[in-house]
Amino acid sequence: MGFFDKLRNEFVDIIDWTDNTGDTLVWKFPRYQDEIKMGAKLTVRESQQAVFMNEGKIADVYQPGMYSVETQNMPILATLKGWKYGFDSPFKADVFFVSTRQFVDQRWGTKNAITIADERFGMIELRAFGTFAFRIEDGGKFIKEIAGTNGEFTTEDINGQLRSLIVNKFTNAIGSGNIPIDKVAASVEDLSNLCQEKLNQDFEGYGLKITKFLVENVSMPDDIKKEIFEYSRLDKIDMQKLAQMKAAQSIETAAANPGVGGMGVGLGVGVGMGNIMANTMGTAITNNQQNQPNTIGTPPPIPQAAQYFVAENGQQTGPFDAARLAQMVQSGTLTRDTLVWKTGMAGWAAASSVEDVASLFSNVPPPLPQ
Repeated sequence: MGFFDKLRNEFVDIIDWTDNTGDTLVWKFPRYQDEIKMGAKLTVRESQQAVFMNEGKIADVYQPGMYSVETQNMPILATLKGWKYGFDSPFKADVFFVSTRQFVDQRWGTKNAITIADERFGMIELRAFGTFAFRIEDGGKFIKEIAGTNGEFTTEDINGQLRSLIVNKFTNAIGSGNIPIDKVAASVEDLSNLCQEKLNQDFEGYGLKITKFLVENVSMPDDIKKEIFEYSRLDKIDMQKLAQMKAAQSIETAAANPGVGGMGVGLGVGVGMGNIMANTMGTAITNNQQNQPNTIGTPPPIPQAAQYFVAENGQQTGPFDAARLAQMVQSGTLTRDTLVWKTGMAGWAAASSVEDVASLFSNVPPPLPQ
């Protein structure tokens, strides 16, 4: 065996990668002085791609399978090297293995609150978080745009950049999705699909694909939540009762606070709340009044004064009202022993035994004793 044959045997003749890390995206194959033996065996396993790079330029990309490294299997590299007739000597090239499996359970979230505009509630700050999964679709494009010539590239190296893109697209999606803020919680599935679609439009340029995207929670300030809850109940409760309840709560709160002016302020708040709710109900009440009889504000009939019949000389006279009876008492025509009767009495009775008539004798002296 000659010297060159011995040296040739020291060059790389088996090229493969067994990934035991679980988070490695790109791994550069090590070799002695970057020399690869012509005819070496290249093994690309499932969920892998092998990328040959020459002098910083992407050359040939190999899909899963077993290859013999020869000029006919390396059309791009052969062109870059200028091999016209083939050769039998070692050559230099960088070999990168790229994992194309799914990387699942990747976390994302908004570091700072994002501000969106809602038609009913105005400017609102939201926070959100969830998970996503991705894979590398084009190993050559990914190395060129993201990994570069790093000897090893992991999910931790790219997650920061991916999270920034995700938050940006999530903000655009929730702003352009025409989803009312009070419907966001019920629309997380639609929001997730919309975000995934928008993300893949950009990730394609990096050789990546988002295979799953989930919005797990969207939160907002507690005061906005309370306002949304109250707004959602407006169609479910009696508006008049709500106004009364609000006024009562305001008075109760003011009464519990010390100070002379507390009650006055509470009453003012209660009345103000009642006016607001009354204005809100104005249209509905007007419409209801057109369809209902007007029974509000009508006083009951005035009660009629009692009228009495009087027995005079064995004859029935009257009926007389209280004023006329008083005159008869003053003139002596009606005495305490005179028989009187009105509707509802069982029979004739002495005037002094009937309470309404007896009171008329209070200013008349009794008869003189015999």
